[in-house]
Amino acid sequence: MIVDTNALSAFVDGAESVGKVLRRQSRAAIPVIVLGEFRYGISTSRHRSAYEAWIDSHLGLFDVLDVTAETTMAYAAVRSGLKRAGRPIAANDAWIAALAIQHRLPVLSRDTHFDSVPGVTRMHW
Repeated sequence: MIVDTNALSAFVDGAESVGKVLRRQSRAAIPVIVLGEFRYGISTSRHRSAYEAWIDSHLGLFDVLDVTAETTMAYAAVRSGLKRAGRPIAANDAWIAALAIQHRLPVLSRDTHFDSVPGVTRMHW
């Protein structure tokens, strides 16, 4: 399962609903894009030190998915297909969707626009 930024933030903040879903998974992955978004989000937080400490101590529990040349093919297909359908999504979410397709993993997210991406299964928390 791929964890999106909102799910990661909720998990770090102790959301039991996210923890429940993650505990049932054999694999949990964080796209490098999500890690960057999370680090950007906490960069101005008054709790930055605590969040950074959490990442430092827990990141090893997740697979970190890097963007590869193979990912770029899925990304281009996702963006162009959704644009043609009149349902474009944010570029970072298209990268997350591309990684989900590439690795054949569902996305843990509350963002319903992932439901419009062929080949992506969204799991709600």
